[in-house]
Amino acid sequence: MRQQIILSASLAGALVLSACAEKADESVERALQEVNVIDESNLNDVMLNVADPNEAVAHFQRTIRNSPDRIELHRGLAHSLTRAKRNTEAAVAWKQVVSMKDTTSEDRVHLAGALVRSGAWDEAKAELDKVPPTYETYERYRLEAVVADANKDWKRADSFYEIAVGLTTTPAKIMNNWGYSKLTRGDFTGAERLFGDAIRQDQSLFTAKNNLVLARGAQRNYSLPVIPLKQTERALLLHTLALSAIKQGDVKVGENLLREAIATHPQHFEEAARSLAALENG
Repeated sequence: MRQQIILSASLAGALVLSACAEKADESVERALQEVNVIDESNLNDVMLNVADPNEAVAHFQRTIRNSPDRIELHRGLAHSLTRAKRNTEAAVAWKQVVSMKDTTSEDRVHLAGALVRSGAWDEAKAELDKVPPTYETYERYRLEAVVADANKDWKRADSFYEIAVGLTTTPAKIMNNWGYSKLTRGDFTGAERLFGDAIRQDQSLFTAKNNLVLARGAQRNYSLPVIPLKQTERALLLHTLALSAIKQGDVKVGENLLREAIATHPQHFEEAARSLAALENG
């Protein structure tokens, strides 16, 4: 009888130990899964922010094959394609994202951006029209302005540029874009003002400096503006002014500006020298 009791007790103990072992195994498995998720998440972040964009594309494509329903992986692929400047593929990837559950307005704005970069202006506008008016971000209104510009809807473009400027703490580039829009319309004074505003926000933005000189040259104002300039920048802007003058028939002024540009540049200014030689040779 005692042997039976001991045997029963031993069997019960074995069952308890077995159950405990199973629970322990389950706990270990859950812990490993959590670690894997964390590791994968960290790897995804690295791929998005540090890795070569084409390597990141390959990583997300591999990962999606194993987990095709995870929207964050499709976002990672779309972002990586954008970083790699594979714009047509990026647009396709963002279309996949917006077709999935849990998509956001931000995803649709990213899709619109990819469509703009791939030249699909009408599609981009259609996607932006689907974004609710309550979703107000710098990127949304920057794209709205660019699309309105492409459609020559100047009133809407100006409105969207103004909103975008108010939604960023670094407005120099959007001011430059707005100024270039004014320049292409022939509003040279408005363009000059915006380029000047952009330079005050970011004195290193050479594109705005060059555009400012174009706006002044279009008004036959061939003097350099009073802005911070390095010696090489000064020479390049004198060259831009010279070409602007020549284009408008002020050839002698252009010739003198070319000579000044060559003398100002700290090294041999081949492009200006060729332009001057072409003028001198008729």
